[in-house]
Amino acid sequence: MRSLILLLTFVTLFLSCKNTNENNTPKTVKQYTIEQFYKNIRINGGFWSSDESKLLVSSDETGIFNLYQINIADGIKKQITKSDKESFFAAGYVPGTEQMLYLADKGGDEQDHIYLLNTDGTTKDLTPDPKEKADLLNWSQDKKTMYYISNKRNPQFFDIYKTSVNDWKSVMHFQNNDGMEVSGISGDGNLIALQKSVTTSENQLYLYNAGTKEMKEISDPVAKGNYNASGFSKDGQYMDYITNANTEFAFLVRYNISTGEKTKIFETKWDVMYSYNSENEKYRVIGINEDGKNSLKITDNQSGKDVEFPEITDGDIMAVNISDSEKWMRLTVGTSKAPNNIYVYNFETKVLKKLSETLNPEISGDDLVGAEVVRYKSFDGLEIPAIYYKPHNASPNNKVPALVWVHGGPGGQSRVGYSSFIQYLVNNGYAVLAVNNRGSSGYGKSFYKMDDKNHGDKDLKDCIWGKKWLQAQDYVDPEKIGIIGGSYGGYMTMAAMSFTPDEFKVGVNIFGVTNWLRTLKSIPPYWESFRKALYDELGDPTTADSVRLYNISPLFHAQKVKNPVMVLQGSNDPRVLQVESDEIVEAVKKNNVPVEYIVFPDEGHGFVKKENEIKGYGNVLAFLDKYLKGNSKLKD
Repeated sequence: MRSLILLLTFVTLFLSCKNTNENNTPKTVKQYTIEQFYKNIRINGGFWSSDESKLLVSSDETGIFNLYQINIADGIKKQITKSDKESFFAAGYVPGTEQMLYLADKGGDEQDHIYLLNTDGTTKDLTPDPKEKADLLNWSQDKKTMYYISNKRNPQFFDIYKTSVNDWKSVMHFQNNDGMEVSGISGDGNLIALQKSVTTSENQLYLYNAGTKEMKEISDPVAKGNYNASGFSKDGQYMDYITNANTEFAFLVRYNISTGEKTKIFETKWDVMYSYNSENEKYRVIGINEDGKNSLKITDNQSGKDVEFPEITDGDIMAVNISDSEKWMRLTVGTSKAPNNIYVYNFETKVLKKLSETLNPEISGDDLVGAEVVRYKSFDGLEIPAIYYKPHNASPNNKVPALVWVHGGPGGQSRVGYSSFIQYLVNNGYAVLAVNNRGSSGYGKSFYKMDDKNHGDKDLKDCIWGKKWLQAQDYVDPEKIGIIGGSYGGYMTMAAMSFTPDEFKVGVNIFGVTNWLRTLKSIPPYWESFRKALYDELGDPTTADSVRLYNISPLFHAQKVKNPVMVLQGSNDPRVLQVESDEIVEAVKKNNVPVEYIVFPDEGHGFVKKENEIKGYGNVLAFLDKYLKGNSKLKD
């Protein structure tokens, strides 16, 4: 389930990895237009066809996401759908057929439906209720039944349905009366993993037996923490889960369903993000969040040995998918200088093959900058990790303006990886420090909880001390530093401009919260299972917490804003309603402060369409050039 949690002096400091710029002399690089940066291709998915000769992916090379097939033998990519309005996201092939499944909403409203694309080109909405939100859950072991979740019965709760590939008629399989989050189902449909949120840093894990109707708690009532189901064994004897109970970082556990025995399978000094077994359980895949970058561990379950495969230079393996035959592995690999690309690896021949090239050939990777992990001390001595991008032309003789970038959330994380927008800013001479303020995920349970009911205070100070870190760099103009962020990062931007109006010269708020009282009262109904946990972290707007929520909402302090602000907003945003941006823009304008405001009628909480990114982000640069760096005219 998408959630708001998903919504976000250097001399005395040290780098946690090699400084990629430390010995580089300043150099002039070619500047590229926003249009050139968005000729890059975003590609995701990568589902194996039944004969394992093709991969089904989503790609936005037409401007929005459509379905494509990539032929493994020659790498030829064939466009399957030709939507020019809504983005289609691949969900896989119907097993044993060439039929395809994909997800799509309407204009970014997040009401995803599951669609069946037949071989004759006809399409069937398998979840046709107008107010329904659905997602694929699993296939039965015989691959003839599809399990999926839907909230059509009750907008607040997701039930489990099953449908046969023979007639595609849906039948309710599990009615979720208690509003738990469905997190897994066994191949025979008998065992269901359910999670109940307590706080944003604590939940409970349950196992429901559809045959006996028995509900059993798997999480330890004493050892509190996060528990996340991670799949069932094929024989139904085991359930794996990931937890950080009694420790700072999440580890992998195997639970014996019949005996109740729990065995720790894997643990490291970073969070285990996910784990699963391949179709016939030959391989186990474990993804690790290692200091803002993915680390992948693949184990041969029979020998217990790690599987070695060729290293991809500067590559960050974002995701993998092992084919049912367990002969092939698809890898989605990104770098800080190029968007994700698709690779395939043959376990038998040991050959790694690249199937896509997503960076616009007009752009030289040498002109882009590598992301660098840095750390700095905040106001209270707490060490704050961040991802840093230094322009090639920056030097003491050519001081550059800079931006503090704040991720979404609360509880998100800035990570090493490619961003066309960030590279566009850096290519145009802006240093960017993407801070992982206290409350960010990936750095331990204690760090994650540090901003609970403290938003707009210590987390904001972490951003301000990030600004001070930038000011200590002898190639940064200390008087030209702004703040920018999306979603929760947009909130932090407006909090900075409202509560500490002298700190940042400009602020760019992208889809950001400005009135917590309204946002927390108007969250989408399908977040009901998460509502209590969200209120526990941020505050309940229907209680005395409303006073604090009022005090940390920038809208009610907009009269303090004294520096230029830019706001981007999607009309169909179900999380941060347009009225929030309308009101903050109106309020700031009363201060005679420059305000630029762009509303996108066909977007939700974030950009999907390239044309909108080009317009929005192109105008952001023009705004920054005018008010932070120099003079520029805003684009139409």
